[in-house]
Amino acid sequence: MNSIIDHLRSHRSFRKFQTDRVIPKEQLDAIIRATQSAPSWINGQQYSIIAVQNPERKQKMAELCGNQPYIAESSVFLVFVADFYRTHLASETHGGSLTAVENVDALLVGATDVGLACENAIIAAESFDLGVVCIGGIRRNMADVIDFLQLPKYVFPVVGLCIGYPDVEMPIKPRFPKEAVYFEETYQTDVTDAMAVYDETIIPFSAREGGISWTKRVSAFYDKDYYPSIAETLKQQGFLMKDKN
Repeated sequence: MNSIIDHLRSHRSFRKFQTDRVIPKEQLDAIIRATQSAPSWINGQQYSIIAVQNPERKQKMAELCGNQPYIAESSVFLVFVADFYRTHLASETHGGSLTAVENVDALLVGATDVGLACENAIIAAESFDLGVVCIGGIRRNMADVIDFLQLPKYVFPVVGLCIGYPDVEMPIKPRFPKEAVYFEETYQTDVTDAMAVYDETIIPFSAREGGISWTKRVSAFYDKDYYPSIAETLKQQGFLMKDKN
C-alpha cells in the first residue's frame, strides 16, 4: 500500500477533544483550501462552509444539534451547507429562472457536493494529526440552525464537522466485508451472510450504542422519522417547490 491509502484507512471518529488547544489559523486555512479542491457537479460548487469558533456559539450549536458536547469542546465546528444562493445571484444577473432548484434533484446535487467537500476537509484535518467527527444532528433543528447562522434563501445545513486535538485515543471501527458493498457489473442482493459476519465483528466496537449489532441498530434507527419538519423547512428555503401542493 501507499501512504495515502494508509491515511484513508486509518480514519476514526473522535468525540473528546482537548479544550485548551486551538488549531493554528494557517492549518485551518490549509484545510479549507484543500476542501475547495473537491469535485462538484458542473463545477457548480453548491456548498459553503461556516466556521464556528466562538465558545458561546459553539455551545449553542451543541444544543441545537441535540446536546452533543464535543461540538463545544472542539477547536472549530465547520457547518457544511448546500448553497444555491450564488447560483441564484448568477441567475438574476443573466435572466435565468433557477427552475432546477425547485426539483428534488437540486437537493441531491447540494448534498453530494457537501459530502465530497466534507471528506476533503476530513482528510486534510487528519493530515495534521487532528481528530474529527461528523455531526448529522445539524439537521435536528434545521430551522433554528438556519436562523442562528443567518442562512439566506436557497441555503440549508447538511452536516457539521468537529475538528480538534483528540483527548483520548480511539480504535478504528471495522467496516463491512468488501463483498457487501462492492459489486461488479450489477447489484447483488445476496448480502445477508456478509451482514451476519459484520454483526459479530462490530459488537465489541459499539459500546456507545449499547453493544448491539449493526442490523439491530439501523433497524431501530430507521423505525421512525427523526426530523419530520425538514421538508417544510426546505420549502421555506426555496426548495421542493414543485411539491408544494
